[in-house]
Amino acid sequence: MGELPLDINIQEPRWDQSTFLGRARHFFTVTDPRNLLLSGAQLEASRNIVQNYRAGVVTPGLTEDQLWRAKYVYDSAFHPDTGEKVVLIGRMSAQVPMNMTITGCMLTFYRKTPTVVFWQWVNQSFNAVVNYSNRSGDAPITVRQLGTAYVSATTGAVATALGLKSLTKHLPPLVGRFVPFAAVAAANCINIPLMRQRELQVGIPVTDEAGQRLGHSVTAAKQGIFQVVISRICMAIPAMAIPPVIMDTLEKKDFLKRRPWLGGPLQVGLVGFCLVFATPLCCALFPQRSSIQVSRLEPELRARIHQQTPGDEVVYYNKGL
Repeated sequence: MGELPLDINIQEPRWDQSTFLGRARHFFTVTDPRNLLLSGAQLEASRNIVQNYRAGVVTPGLTEDQLWRAKYVYDSAFHPDTGEKVVLIGRMSAQVPMNMTITGCMLTFYRKTPTVVFWQWVNQSFNAVVNYSNRSGDAPITVRQLGTAYVSATTGAVATALGLKSLTKHLPPLVGRFVPFAAVAAANCINIPLMRQRELQVGIPVTDEAGQRLGHSVTAAKQGIFQVVISRICMAIPAMAIPPVIMDTLEKKDFLKRRPWLGGPLQVGLVGFCLVFATPLCCALFPQRSSIQVSRLEPELRARIHQQTPGDEVVYYNKGL
């Protein structure tokens, strides 16, 4: 067997990202919870394989499948723009186990105000870590900006949950089960833009097709953040809409009436089953490497691009996750 060629483009995902199926296969790999079990040594080994290959050095005996595996392990733990190792719970591979636990508890303990406040706070604390860890670009964000985003999103989620909870007191119990979803959707609209406000102020890097950086664009940042908000809300729909209907039916049956302690674990399990599919499929709604027409960019950046590369009509950017 000969040495692995150096023309494999590991800058891009393994599957065609212009199709939904290709993006779905990519994100099923990225969000694989098993990546959380990898040790620091395994992560470093994968990083070395990827960085060496990009530098033109092939690890002896490396196969193409091993190279792609190393690339996805590397991508699962390191930020694509900064190269920094992402904190464990901020990684996309932590989305399913973390969200199934938090969402399951929000749906289970929705009746009492203290538990509503506590689990909405836990959820927004987790979201703040995820949104910061998976931001686009390499621009820093200050502690004050982080604090403002965190407090605003948490307050918004709790206020929405408590407000809707008070409105549904005299409605059927099933309606009350959907209050957590409404609060999560509202909080996503607050949390994500605030956690990524630096991008809205200075823009995110845009590149040509070859990956050459052309400048920073606020317009691209707005488009990317909007896409992420839509993806996150869609991601929450199956996990927060299907289990409440099932649990509302099951709780009327004798089996759960005699074993009420099974309600919580069963709900968490249902949420986890939904998230295993909803997380990668909703991440795949929009390409990770999104594009935008040069004509839609800011006048100054548009003029600079036309001057440097007159033939470019489309530029690319990392939308974040």
